[in-house]
Amino acid sequence: MFTGLIEEVGTVASVQHTPSGSRIIVSAKAILENLKQGDSIAIDGVCTTVIAFDGSGFTIEASPETLDKTTFKSLKKGSLVNLERPLTPTSRIGGHYVTGHVDGLAKLISKTPVGISYILQFEVIDNALAQYIVQKGSITLSGISLTVNTVKSRRFSVAIIPHTLTHTNLNQLMLGDLVNIETDLLGKYVKKFLSPVFHAVDDASIDESFLQENGFISAMS
Repeated sequence: MFTGLIEEVGTVASVQHTPSGSRIIVSAKAILENLKQGDSIAIDGVCTTVIAFDGSGFTIEASPETLDKTTFKSLKKGSLVNLERPLTPTSRIGGHYVTGHVDGLAKLISKTPVGISYILQFEVIDNALAQYIVQKGSITLSGISLTVNTVKSRRFSVAIIPHTLTHTNLNQLMLGDLVNIETDLLGKYVKKFLSPVFHAVDDASIDESFLQENGFISAMS
């Protein structure tokens, strides 16, 4: 379990893609402290297992499922990646609960400066994920815990402060680039618990408007 607060931006040192998966070596420094073989590390929001490490970095393996669902398939030597170690029982949870189990991808469609910050607008690739994104709710993009500003159909926006830009790889993001997306865990359980109520309703139609119209949530100002 993670919090979505990035500890370090690492650099991909090498990638070996094979039909059975990929072997990725990441150069890092701070994240190596007290690292052990078998430990988990979130790379751009993807929970991975360390299979080897030395004083300059660590190695992980990615399965075909991971490559299919995340941006890992586009990683190459020199790519910058957000890194976070799992939380401990004494950690402050400054973000939100992040499992590192990526739901899918979102594409950056606009980047607008507002004062010292930026408003980034994304569009989810899988329409079904839109139902789990709500205004002022939590969302994880490339492993970063963020708050949703606005939502409209498959599109949503987030505000990025200067600190986040300088301490993550978001400052490298260009229009059209893809990011790993993990929706809030709570929303998934709510959907599961309420599924008998909505058994006759198409999943894609259960969005914020549907819940408001049927009295499950109140309209947000």
